[in-house]
Amino acid sequence: MIWIFCAMTVIIILLIVRISLLKKSAREILSSFREKLEGDTNTRIRISSRDRDMRALAEDINSQLKKLRMEQLRYQQGNTELKTAITNVSHDIRTPLTAICGYIDMMKKTDDPEKQERYLAIMKERADMMRQLTEELLRYSVIVSGEEVMETETVFVNQILAESISSFYPALKAKGIEPEISLTEKRIERELNKAALSRVFSNLLNNAVKYSGGDLRITLGDTGEIMFSNTAEGLSAVDVEQLFDRFYTVEAAHHSTGLGLSIARTLVERMGGTIGAEYSEERLTIRIGL
Repeated sequence: MIWIFCAMTVIIILLIVRISLLKKSAREILSSFREKLEGDTNTRIRISSRDRDMRALAEDINSQLKKLRMEQLRYQQGNTELKTAITNVSHDIRTPLTAICGYIDMMKKTDDPEKQERYLAIMKERADMMRQLTEELLRYSVIVSGEEVMETETVFVNQILAESISSFYPALKAKGIEPEISLTEKRIERELNKAALSRVFSNLLNNAVKYSGGDLRITLGDTGEIMFSNTAEGLSAVDVEQLFDRFYTVEAAHHSTGLGLSIARTLVERMGGTIGAEYSEERLTIRIGL
């Protein structure tokens, strides 16, 4: 009987020790967890216990904390991005609106038909600019909300790209840009949304019209890879990395919401493709894989 009593005593002591160690680990986790939340630190929760279950609990909490930090970072970046976007869009809309109001006042002060006609032409140009900005914002909101149905069909990529280039040719020529075009003779066919692909090409061409240093090279290879390349002096690694971010513009007040490339990326990725930018020797190259 004595040996049974001794054995039970040992077992009870071991259980008490184990419970004490578990409680210590729980206190360490609680203290570290509170510290991580209040201090916004990236350090991990560490415990002295060798208990497998407690260490697994600590690791799981570390994993959840990492996800929480990422969500907080995305929220902070989105909040900053939204504030910047509101400032930029407000400026881009206010500038032409102020000009329109000014020309309306000038029209009231003159009876000269020629001056009135000139003022009306300028006001129409500014109104068209505002309409372009608001339409771009509307298109983006529809695309990212997923409300736009992405029905696919067999698309002849060569033809869509050629048609897009042709439609932008007058705008390119007006900017003194003579595009170098190299399209494979191989028929590149993909299951894509035709309207979305046309919009991607249009956005990239529009970006070249606005920001190119005076040249543009467009290629479509046998593998289906598409490249838009142009001189772009003064870009930094940060600029290139953020080109596809929402509302990002290399130059301020350029009559653009900075959504063109972001829309292009969203559409390409929704169609299962890839898009990225490279910068070397003052040349910006945007690659699309379909």
